[in-house]
Amino acid sequence: MSELLENLKWRYATKKMDPAKAVSEEKIDFILEAIRLTATSSGLQPYEVIVVTNPDVRAEIVPHAWNQAQITDGSHLLVFAAWDNYTVERINHMFDLVNEQRGFKNEGWENYRQMLLSTYPDRDAQSNFEHAARQAYIGLGTALIAAAEMKVDCTPMGGFSPDKVDEILNLKEKGLKSVLLLPVGYRAESGDWLVDLKKVRRDTENFITEVK
Repeated sequence: MSELLENLKWRYATKKMDPAKAVSEEKIDFILEAIRLTATSSGLQPYEVIVVTNPDVRAEIVPHAWNQAQITDGSHLLVFAAWDNYTVERINHMFDLVNEQRGFKNEGWENYRQMLLSTYPDRDAQSNFEHAARQAYIGLGTALIAAAEMKVDCTPMGGFSPDKVDEILNLKEKGLKSVLLLPVGYRAESGDWLVDLKKVRRDTENFITEVK
């Protein structure tokens, strides 16, 4: 447990990455598997992760993300893209997958399926997308922890033009909308103003409230 906390103290939103250092596929796979295994509402996993290594594609994204150089200086760019809507087909696919993998049907589970089917598809698409996008943020949190465990640097980014990224990656055709960018790489030895600054967080007394 103490090692995890030390790793979280070590991590920071890297401002300058070393383009000469690439993260191994083994470590990227570890981070991606951690994301895949993380929690989502009703277990629907209503988002996907697009791994962009193509330097030309990443360069095309940069001007639509405040020209943040980590996108090209890192070796990988993870794009978290949420479902644009909850549909009957998407919900049924996940419930059927659970039944297939577990090898049986559960009455309570099937009742829960019907409850979601009677609720989610009837809501407006924007509300459903926003709900799915919040699940992607859970995945981002897991990615940050997994990267810290691997001593890999990353920079979570919400400052970008989703419409442009969606266009570049052809996400609309897949029924997806980009929510978050996460460049992954290694911090540069110099030139990063943030690297040596003390990590500052509110103290426990002003952050945690216990209700007994």
